[in-house]
Amino acid sequence: MLKKIRIQIAFIYVALISFLYLFVAIFRPFYHNHVYYVGKLIGLGRYIIGVRFKLFNKELLDQHPPCVIISNHQHNIDVFFGGLISPKRTVTIGKRAIFWIPFFGLMYYLTGNILINRKNKKSAFGTMDEAAKEIKRRQLSVWIMAEGTRSQGRGLLPFKKGAFITAIKAEVPIYLVAISEYHKTLNFNKIVSGNVYANVIGPISTAGLTLNDVESLRAKTENMMREEVSKMNELALKNSSKS
Repeated sequence: MLKKIRIQIAFIYVALISFLYLFVAIFRPFYHNHVYYVGKLIGLGRYIIGVRFKLFNKELLDQHPPCVIISNHQHNIDVFFGGLISPKRTVTIGKRAIFWIPFFGLMYYLTGNILINRKNKKSAFGTMDEAAKEIKRRQLSVWIMAEGTRSQGRGLLPFKKGAFITAIKAEVPIYLVAISEYHKTLNFNKIVSGNVYANVIGPISTAGLTLNDVESLRAKTENMMREEVSKMNELALKNSSKS
């Protein structure tokens, strides 16, 4: 019962913040730091779901050049931790269906995030090309969930190629954000649900790479993410047992 109540309250909070921030985004649409500011506000929702959060090596992102950021994608509550982690001058790529989520969808679009139609491969690859151009033109970073969908407790899913095509075409490095798996460490029916740990690793250089290197880069990065998520799981479980 507690789990249902706090999750519902948390997403009412997200809807409220989205509604209020719409007034900011409407008067200054697509400003390069919107995602940073609204992300910090949404990230406060972690207190509603009772999660202790720890991020390692945040300075790597704070000092980053334009880059592609890749994280594992588990659940809708990713929005709380992604909001806390996201550095300035960063936008995300999300499914076009997000646009239709009340308040959040329009806010998501107006704050400069990129919507992609994953069902249409031609359109999706065209969007990735546009993302690469935006990285170069506006000196932005792009955050991509390379699994393409939420894992929902199934562990890290195979990475799709789009993030790596974007990084190679934009000639920028890749940074990984490995987040511990919620289903292994959190119990939302407790007052303190547990710990979520995240670590930033990188840069993974794309210098000199071509589209012929996409598959090897994808496989290398997926393996690195899998190993790091495992380490974060161990750390979260170890510290959960002490709480």
